[in-house]
Amino acid sequence: MFKSFIYMKQLFILLLLPVITFSQQFSKLEIARFTAQSKQVTITRDHWGVPHIYGKTDANAVFGLLYAQCEDDFKRVEYNMLEMLGRLSEVEGESRLYDDLQMRLIYDTAEAKKDYAKSPAWFKKLMNASADGVNFYLLKHPEVKPLVLKKFEPWFALMRTDGSISATQTGGLTSQDMKNLYGMNEPSNAMLSVLDPATSLSGSNGFAIGPSRSASKNAILYINPHVTFYFRPEVHMVSDEGLNAYGAVTWGQFFVYQGFNAHCGWMHTSSIADVADLYEETIVKKGAVSLYQYGKNLLSVKTKKITLNYLKDGNLLQQQLTIYRTHHGPVMGARNDKWLSLKENNRSLNALLQSWLRTKATGFKAFEKTMQMLSNNSNNTVFADDKGNIAYWHGNFMPVRDTAFNWNKPVDGSLTATEWKGVHPLNEVVHVYNPATGWIQNCNSTPFTASGTSSPDSTKYPRYMAPDVENFRALNAAKLLANANDVGVDKMIEIGYDRYLAAFDVLLPPLLKAYDNAGNTQLEVPVQLLKQWDRKSAANSVATTLAIEWAYKMLLKAKFVRNMFDMQRMTTTITEADQLLLLKETMDDLEKRFGTWNIAWGEVNRFQRTSGELVETYDDGKASLPSGLASSVWGSLPSFDGRRFANTNKRYGVGGNSFVASVEFGKKVKAKSILAGGQNSNPQSKHFTDQAPLYLEGKFKDVLFYKADVLKHAERSYHPGE
Repeated sequence: MFKSFIYMKQLFILLLLPVITFSQQFSKLEIARFTAQSKQVTITRDHWGVPHIYGKTDANAVFGLLYAQCEDDFKRVEYNMLEMLGRLSEVEGESRLYDDLQMRLIYDTAEAKKDYAKSPAWFKKLMNASADGVNFYLLKHPEVKPLVLKKFEPWFALMRTDGSISATQTGGLTSQDMKNLYGMNEPSNAMLSVLDPATSLSGSNGFAIGPSRSASKNAILYINPHVTFYFRPEVHMVSDEGLNAYGAVTWGQFFVYQGFNAHCGWMHTSSIADVADLYEETIVKKGAVSLYQYGKNLLSVKTKKITLNYLKDGNLLQQQLTIYRTHHGPVMGARNDKWLSLKENNRSLNALLQSWLRTKATGFKAFEKTMQMLSNNSNNTVFADDKGNIAYWHGNFMPVRDTAFNWNKPVDGSLTATEWKGVHPLNEVVHVYNPATGWIQNCNSTPFTASGTSSPDSTKYPRYMAPDVENFRALNAAKLLANANDVGVDKMIEIGYDRYLAAFDVLLPPLLKAYDNAGNTQLEVPVQLLKQWDRKSAANSVATTLAIEWAYKMLLKAKFVRNMFDMQRMTTTITEADQLLLLKETMDDLEKRFGTWNIAWGEVNRFQRTSGELVETYDDGKASLPSGLASSVWGSLPSFDGRRFANTNKRYGVGGNSFVASVEFGKKVKAKSILAGGQNSNPQSKHFTDQAPLYLEGKFKDVLFYKADVLKHAERSYHPGE
């Protein structure tokens, strides 16, 4: 009996060891703080697994938000932070060395720590709560093994100060530029797919409808980011200090990036507005010292030694480098015997403040005030509020520059005339407020067609503000919105899920003409299918399969396609004979892959989620769902970027529509939303893929914005750590 007691006691101690070991990362004071904070937070999971976080203070809500994020997908929380810290090589090996070097050149941890130290006391509380929420999760879940980061610090929040997937602006830098100067191992691109081109043509959609076109006379906002699947979860944050924000949050961040509150909503799209510039530096060597020409003077290049750790054959090795800096910014690489320094605004305290403050805006004037902080570096913004206002800003932070220079290319850093001359005030940034047409759209396209006849006048703005071109999505969106009346939440979803592939208005006519000229009877049946096709993607459509598979072969042959106008040019540079030959090759390829070319798009194009890992693996032998959606490359408003892999015959979705919402602002918010797959990354969770069938059909779930509705559909309510 006594021996049994001793054994059980020893076993109990052994079971406690992981907790004790991990708790050593945190002081008793920290653990007491975590625990006290957790008592002030309630997380209610609704029947879709969406976390509704309620706290007495904003800091409480932030603490609960980060804890809930870790519950859903800690590995993505850590991964995003490793990326910003320039430490991915410690996990993924030397193939990420240049990625890490780029981040270490641009994102200075010392500057982030300084920004944290000088932050307002109220904002420090939010950053503290952000780190505490993650650390409390790790304390309570010793079975979770971080890849690298055993403890999160409050200043981490100041490494990524907006939530964009394309947050880092590099002014056109290439990996070859970096290698020319820093000369490490050859970087390899760990893209998910090696078989499809034109991935840079995808993007996001933001629509707003004013009262004149709304059935209820309320403004409506359509939030439709196109990003890598599972890049953002759906969350709801509420506090007694006026916070009530719902939407998508980038893993590891503490603010709703694209979403809405009780008064207004905001949707961000990315653009190629020029907000970062490369400077060609003329370097003069004097012994071991590097100088650079600036005007009539030679200035000293600042140097700093850094160490990049990287994993190789199970061992952590080191790559030591000396990096450089001029007054323009970090020296990123070299091209044509000139060093390239980068002037940018990728990270700042004001940017993080702006990201947070807009979530508490009470309408257009308050939101405009946050925009006047001029620190949003990578985003356009589509806006709507409960007073019926709709608005659009093409960018936000926009440097003033001498238009005599071509800012699309590196400029001469020795000329004082190439210096930035401050930042454009908000009223000088390309914008639209309450257009007479009653609608706004942006699909990563030119702002000069954003509102039909109410669009901004391109002649009034310097070209560097909006070099963006038109794209097929924007053409389709503008047409649909211009003809839309009596729009409600459901009709907005219907518009947003329009599957017309406008690219084939350009691509197909030359092919059909080539067939008529050639009279190739071998292609008669497939050509007839293409002639009769309504150019909308559909799961049961063979024509969709033929058109898209053929078009990918066209892109591979052309090699130069970057935008819609290149696609138009492609049809004239590929001969009629080659276009027909590629159609025949498409049929042969489908025969080889599926046993017949006569196969519906939904059999080729699939949704599959099996592991929940950072990089999903795909398998034709495992269960998947048919998708009638198509890539935004072809003009589809609902984007489903399907790729083939070396081991698959089918295409599998890897990105596109992620979190999507349609929101109406009136006396009460009415909203519907959908996620790709589901809220939780654990394959054992019922919320792993529960939204996928609805997502593929464009059938959205009701957003539970008000607490009474949340409680009616609650699966579980708890304090963090319970």
